[in-house]
Amino acid sequence: MSEHNGPEDGLPEDELRRILEQLLGGGMIDPNQLAGVAGLPSDPAALQRLMMQMQQAMSSPTEGVNWDLARDAARQASAANREVTEVEAQQFAQAFNVAALWLSEATTVGDLTEAGRTLTRHEWIAQTLPVWTEMCTPVATSISGALVQMLSEQAPSELQDVVSQSMPMVKSMGQTMFAMQVGQTIGQLANEVLAGGDIGMPVLPTGRAALLPQNVETFAEGLELDFGEVVLWFAVREVAHARLFQHAKWLRLHLENSIAEFASGITIDAERIEETVRDLDIANPDELRAVLASGQLIPPRTPEQQLALERLETMIALIEGWVDVVTTDATARLPHANAIAEMVRRRRATGSPAERAFGALVGLELRPRRLRDAAAMWRLVTDKLGADARDSLWDHRDAVPSSEDIDSPQALVDRLAGSADERMLDEIDSDLQRLLDDPSSFGNAPEGGELKP
Repeated sequence: MSEHNGPEDGLPEDELRRILEQLLGGGMIDPNQLAGVAGLPSDPAALQRLMMQMQQAMSSPTEGVNWDLARDAARQASAANREVTEVEAQQFAQAFNVAALWLSEATTVGDLTEAGRTLTRHEWIAQTLPVWTEMCTPVATSISGALVQMLSEQAPSELQDVVSQSMPMVKSMGQTMFAMQVGQTIGQLANEVLAGGDIGMPVLPTGRAALLPQNVETFAEGLELDFGEVVLWFAVREVAHARLFQHAKWLRLHLENSIAEFASGITIDAERIEETVRDLDIANPDELRAVLASGQLIPPRTPEQQLALERLETMIALIEGWVDVVTTDATARLPHANAIAEMVRRRRATGSPAERAFGALVGLELRPRRLRDAAAMWRLVTDKLGADARDSLWDHRDAVPSSEDIDSPQALVDRLAGSADERMLDEIDSDLQRLLDDPSSFGNAPEGGELKP
């Protein structure tokens, strides 16, 4: 390869850009394969947008993920969006009001500061995008940083100057691919989620409850149940979820920090990639797709990442389990509440929006068994100690049950009951000691030893 050092020959970065533009625009890279890597469908319009965005990323590199691009990709992936009718708005508003009353009997966690609302798919995208941005930015930053580091370390010495000057362009292209993938994922979620708390994470602003009538209607099709009953059940569940995050103000930040902690450990194993692709036939789309789907190019999780994911998984299981128990108690009046709950459990077990979202963005797999175990723990605490003791465990981060408590719920109940007994004994001891020290502190005894009214 000849070097281009003079002004008449152009900078190495210009030469690299020219080659990449030729690859993207001259048919030398298959757009369908590129779209597959970005998680996009083989749609001509989507492919054209992808190629245009990649070329723009090369010609005008930007710093950070283009979240406007992610939003547009999400809206395009949820093109079947329809508006909420006036009848639906009234029905869902009434369901939220009833849900608030029923939950007041089932939990001591306080009511919301604003009324529940209905959202279209596109409105859900717009209102949740700030949270997706906050959740995904650490992942995108870590991935792009790891790629840049890999390129710097693996490039031959004679190409170090070219690579160094081209980093902004390469990083911008990678972030464009990431934005398209995130947007596609959000758009797919918008077609499926039923409520703001449907994926476990609080994707709506704290204290806000919302349902998507279009998706609730799709879910209810074929259930042979009264639609109003289905709406009311989901309204109760959504308000319970929103109440929890409004009450436990530390909870959202804890989840976000767990995701950021996982993202900070993302690395690129160059040697592993070289071994995988050495004998790979790049021209064979099926072989390339199989390698990408197998996860062979993803390095093993570090011990620190594994711990972060386990903490995240445990906390989401605790959240979902608590919501399940409170919803069950609050919807006891509904004739088919158990049937609706069972359909939700099946939906979760066969691949819920939570699994797909976290699987695509942070690699987290929510195990339905863990969620059931957490719900069983909350049920035992409720039955043995009452709703007040159960809900008070969300008051402080240090009071929240651990993974070991989920495994041994009776030990948790015994510990909590023992703590309550100890507090009562402490209070009695304190009163007795105060009486001995200062008998007058409890008032004067009645004359003659007789109680006076």
